[in-house]
Amino acid sequence: MQQLDMPFAAASGAPRRNWIAVASAEHALRGCAEPARGFMQVCHGKCAPLKRLRGGDRVVYYAPTRTMGGKDKVQAFVSAGLVQEGEPYRFDMGGGFVPYRRDVAYVPVQPAPIVPLLDQLDFVEDRQRWGYKFRFGLFEVGDADMRRIVQAMQAPLELLHFS
Repeated sequence: MQQLDMPFAAASGAPRRNWIAVASAEHALRGCAEPARGFMQVCHGKCAPLKRLRGGDRVVYYAPTRTMGGKDKVQAFVSAGLVQEGEPYRFDMGGGFVPYRRDVAYVPVQPAPIVPLLDQLDFVEDRQRWGYKFRFGLFEVGDADMRRIVQAMQAPLELLHFS
């Protein structure tokens, strides 16, 4: 895990924003497996969604399944961290796949199933269709929702700059 040395606001001075990214658990956890340099990819490696994030923003990954395209449901938040300064960059993963990434300093967490949180999350507008927003691959949520999620993940709140 990287050392986290960010002030309360994002390094740019702008308010810190909160994001939920969506990927299979296998792919999400690959991003925090490298101890020296964590990363994130979203929307099959597209650059544009990553440009919406700023250094100091919080991000959690939601994994609908264990493997991409699989039927092996996870339906849990699986990783959390702070987006690092810098622009999205390309990374050659081999086989002609060269997605865009952003660096992220991940913190230790426990997976947290979403179902027990559904009635507490403000971004869930209709409990019958709670999975709709996840289809976007990356979306912004408020501070209260991010706090509820990372608390359920047993994340160290101070490392994510919650007071």
